[in-house]
Amino acid sequence: MNDSNRNLLFRIREWVNLRIYSTKNVVIKGLRYISVPLSILAFGSLIYSYGFSLSSDKLLAINYLLKATIGFYIIKFLVEGFYSFSPIQYIKNSKWETLLMSYMIINIFLINVFDIEIISSIGKSLGLMQLEEFLMIFIQGYFLIFVALEMGKASRLIPYLKLSPPALLVSSFIIITSLGSLFLLMPEMTKSGISMSIYEAAFTSVSAVSVTGLNIINVADFLSFKGKVVIMILIQLGGLNFIAFASIFALLANSAIGTRYKSLIQVEYSSDSLASSALLIRQIFKFSVIFEVAATILLFFSWGDYEFQELGDKIFFSVFHAISAFNNAGFTLFPEGLSHPLLSQNIPFLLIMSITIILGGLGFGAIHDLFSYRAFLMRRRNPWKHLKVNSKIALYSTIALIIFGSVSYALLENEYILEGFKIVKQSFFAFTQIAIGRTAGFNIVEVANLTLPTLLILIFLMFIGGASGSTAGGIKTSTFTLVLLNALATIRGRKRVEVFKHTIPMEMLNLALSVFLFTLGGVLLGIFFLSITDGHLGLTRLAFEQVSAFCTVGLSMGITSDLSEVGKIILMISMLIGRIGTVTLAFALTRRKKESHDYTYPKAQVQVG
Repeated sequence: MNDSNRNLLFRIREWVNLRIYSTKNVVIKGLRYISVPLSILAFGSLIYSYGFSLSSDKLLAINYLLKATIGFYIIKFLVEGFYSFSPIQYIKNSKWETLLMSYMIINIFLINVFDIEIISSIGKSLGLMQLEEFLMIFIQGYFLIFVALEMGKASRLIPYLKLSPPALLVSSFIIITSLGSLFLLMPEMTKSGISMSIYEAAFTSVSAVSVTGLNIINVADFLSFKGKVVIMILIQLGGLNFIAFASIFALLANSAIGTRYKSLIQVEYSSDSLASSALLIRQIFKFSVIFEVAATILLFFSWGDYEFQELGDKIFFSVFHAISAFNNAGFTLFPEGLSHPLLSQNIPFLLIMSITIILGGLGFGAIHDLFSYRAFLMRRRNPWKHLKVNSKIALYSTIALIIFGSVSYALLENEYILEGFKIVKQSFFAFTQIAIGRTAGFNIVEVANLTLPTLLILIFLMFIGGASGSTAGGIKTSTFTLVLLNALATIRGRKRVEVFKHTIPMEMLNLALSVFLFTLGGVLLGIFFLSITDGHLGLTRLAFEQVSAFCTVGLSMGITSDLSEVGKIILMISMLIGRIGTVTLAFALTRRKKESHDYTYPKAQVQVG
């Protein structure tokens, strides 16, 4: 196209924009007002169809409604692009939405002209027997993505809530947990078609959102395919945090997020600054997708002799366990857990699960520092020098804890669980049990069969947990490291705490000590109440269960379902507080007063020790 033709098109476009400008606000606002009730109606219909057994006519009607809603979103997108003064810039600013719309338009064209549906064709070529169920889920997925993009556009409303970042963070987890409970209460979530009890639904939802993995039901035998999909979604939302998801869709829709979102990400993922928080949001999404997809593919080819009824089952099991492992959730679709003989002796499978869990427990800040392309290029010129202090602490402390746990496990269980194995196999199984169980709660042996010293080691490791900003729980490796370094500095008579040629600020040391004490207090308080409600189960087992719940690990000595209703409520509260974080919860529930500099009290010498 020559310059004269380009100028002509520009003038025509300018003339059109001027003629339609007066109607722009009315049309755009009208479409947005229509989208609200339409989306609510379609979303409600989707939930209704998902949770209840319906006739084929009702399902067909709901499918038509979803397709009509998607069609409305396409029209809305095209109209907004038409009213834009620069359609090309509009497409660039909403490239992900454009990509999705393009796919939908192409798919609609192929269906109406050639009677070909892309997903259906792929499913038939793979020989998926559950094609209709998968197709329904994909249609529903389209709709949910459109709704999510619309929610992302509404992210600017967040500041009007007048909530602090910690309070908004707490609220998001409570909302997700409540919605998850309502979903799980629907009859279609169970294989029997009978709704589970409120206690069962609430406990399972809290366990999934807090990525703990403790259960009072057998997920594999009790839940239907739909129920397992809900659990998988709750794990993903809880592991990465709903706020992070909202931020991701805000970025996809608007290519920008506000200060409130950045503050939330900074609180949750321990980001250095607000500017780096925006970058971290993208990295969280990118690396989560990369690692979970990679784990899914590797798991698909690692099942060994374990036989699945259909190819679709094998795919779903791979996806579910990849998500559960990376988010350190501990949920499994096997009735026996990973202690099934064909799994507990499957070395490739255990190795993939261990690595995925370790990566999920490193923290997204450390993952970005280790695996981002820019960081990789910098390390090629100067290996390891550019790792941030937080990343070094996360990496080295994780390695140290795994080595300590593996050696302890191998020595303590040498004549018990590991008896009869050669030294190499003993070492491997000790490593996998610690790597899989320390933060994620998977177990390849019955925890109740372990010796008391091993249980104490596991309690210690569960209490520490994973790295800051990770999907794992506990006080975090950085907290433990700072408390330990501060204690050593005090013993040695040093006034500063130094690590990797950096001085740790006093406020960070105080925060680490607060996290340590609050978490310890929460654990001890939970054990105290459990000893009142369920003391007959034994202090050791109750202590193990409480630490596992509060630190969102999920290892159990098999007493979870035996707890009283009050005992289960105590564990639910522990799991939720453990996932949110004790200090974050304290910040959310209290008003922080500004420190006055008008006066200072005289210093007092207090005897310590």
